[in-house]
Amino acid sequence: MRMNYTFSFFFSQKKPLSAIIKEVCEGWSLGNHENFALQNADSTNFYITEKNRNDIKNGSILRLTTSPSQMAGQLHERIQSSSMDAKLEALKDLANSSRDVTFAQEFINLDGISLLTQMVESDLLSFTLTAFVELMDHGIVSWDTFSVAFIKKIAGYVNKSAMDTAVLQRSLAILESMVLNSQDLYQKVAQEITIGQLIPHLQGTDQDIQTYTIAVINALFLKAPEDKRQNVIRSPKPINDEMAHQLYVLQVLTFNLLEDRMMTKMDPQDQAQRDIIFELRRIAFDVECEPNNSGSIEKRKSMYTRDYKKLGFINHVNPAMDFTQIPPGMLALDNMLYFARHHQDAYIRIVLENSSREDKHECPFGRSSIELTKMLCEILKVGELPSENCHDFHPMFFTHDRSFEEFFCICIQLLNKTWKEMRATSEDFNKVMQVVREQIMRALTQKPNSLDQLKSRLQNLSYTEILKIRQSERMNQEDFQSRPILELREKIQPEIMELIKQQRLNRLCDGTCFRKISSRRRQDKFWYCRLSPNHKSCTTEIWRRALRERCPMTLYRKNVSTVVTGKDCPHMKEKGSLKQNKVSVSTVYEYLNFIASPDKHEYCVWTDGLNALLGKEMTSDFTKSDMDTLLSMEMKLRLLDLENIQIPEAPPPIPKEPSNYDFVYDCN
Repeated sequence: MRMNYTFSFFFSQKKPLSAIIKEVCEGWSLGNHENFALQNADSTNFYITEKNRNDIKNGSILRLTTSPSQMAGQLHERIQSSSMDAKLEALKDLANSSRDVTFAQEFINLDGISLLTQMVESDLLSFTLTAFVELMDHGIVSWDTFSVAFIKKIAGYVNKSAMDTAVLQRSLAILESMVLNSQDLYQKVAQEITIGQLIPHLQGTDQDIQTYTIAVINALFLKAPEDKRQNVIRSPKPINDEMAHQLYVLQVLTFNLLEDRMMTKMDPQDQAQRDIIFELRRIAFDVECEPNNSGSIEKRKSMYTRDYKKLGFINHVNPAMDFTQIPPGMLALDNMLYFARHHQDAYIRIVLENSSREDKHECPFGRSSIELTKMLCEILKVGELPSENCHDFHPMFFTHDRSFEEFFCICIQLLNKTWKEMRATSEDFNKVMQVVREQIMRALTQKPNSLDQLKSRLQNLSYTEILKIRQSERMNQEDFQSRPILELREKIQPEIMELIKQQRLNRLCDGTCFRKISSRRRQDKFWYCRLSPNHKSCTTEIWRRALRERCPMTLYRKNVSTVVTGKDCPHMKEKGSLKQNKVSVSTVYEYLNFIASPDKHEYCVWTDGLNALLGKEMTSDFTKSDMDTLLSMEMKLRLLDLENIQIPEAPPPIPKEPSNYDFVYDCN
């Protein structure tokens, strides 16, 4: 029976632990002090030993309880009980106690692992597996000691369609540990369970089961030969950190399969590899491979050189030399061939489109593909080991069996599109690659769930949009929020507002044609209004298209009382007029009313201009837009010479006046 005693006492850390336990037992009149031990009274319930006693802090609550050896012996005996209820209770206690390494060592010394193995092989209990996992996690017993029968039993629990959740979790955890800790056990586990049998567990709703399943897949993936590795995840759901980490690990391991091709140079003498380049030429230009005896050697070489130049290779004579650089090595050629075969129309369009451009403006497909492949390998960190604490995975890479190749196909089309948007030349190649990298990184940051979603987001990240984002980010940088910059903005703002005001008044001087309001709703009668150059009067003329009728009339600014717009205009209150006139402005003097065209620009120009005449604030959306554009441009021009120079928050101190001015030179 387990005995627990709670009490308060002080002891010296220099005193042996056995002496302290003996002193405590004597205080409670307990004999056989060697059968007792101290234990943390918190949730861990770990035993206090000579190794961890220094971790005890003042005020810690300890418990006097049965020693680890005594507890191990009692549980070893109880789990062999003939009563199923007693055995179940003992296994439950064993599962809780096995987390303590001190107890685990004592139970293992009693050959407890063999006992649990026999129980698993004969009958399944979830607490048996829990205790087994906890005991093996301490690393005291080697995993290589287990039999094939035991492995088959555990794999059988995983392969069953309906199984208790706790049992399934423990079984998956055992299989993962077996695979990771022993190459020999990997072979045995791989014979009993396949990736296909694990996939159904990913389709459930229990995230713990999904996490354990992915962990087993990662373990099998890591230990398997390269020709047997597969990518099988199809579960885009909100996930916890542990499952996110397992997906990240699987993503890294998947992309690391590309490392071998990435670090393999092309052998220019290998005919099979050269045939791939011939295939790229054939698909692009729809030509059949000429027999060796057709035409002269010089003619064939000239034709090949011409086509390889159109394909955008650096070495036109022998394009195989382009793939001797590692990275990306043969991986770039693999991507190009995949693009040509699986997206043939897009491939042919890109090649022919660029071959018809001027030499300086063509986007070289071959060179671009090689540099793009290298860039994607850097972005996805191909060849690097997974980090222990990283959770950064991309769901879209689990939606296609050839995700890297499809990723390349999307990005090479993006590169060609960006090249055209930038109107780039061969000298701008590195600049284009930088923009493409930024487009890809910004799209990946949004974590698209599918490759189609990635393609859609890249379409929205055009070169123009990238420039806007860069400008916005620069304006939001710390330097642009410093006090000197803000003071400069405030100083410049009135100048910009005056410039906008003059532009609006000049537009009013040019004049605009407005529709004439009439009760008969005739659409052919118009009137023309313009502001005089001295800004003191408005001249109007009423005319019809058919009759060319002109009725000149002059109205003076001194008679203007106010400007009203929208529903406040008198003519907008007439029956039915609100439906007919989307935009309107009205000045109240001598019955002069304006009905602007549906173009909002005219509405804003006249509203701003009339308000400017009255000395009022211009509040239209166009004024705000013009202010932001012009102010941003003026700020950039004035700060151009200060680029990459840190602007201080406060002005430098004014030096003291010199004691004399003898250093001043008299020019006279």
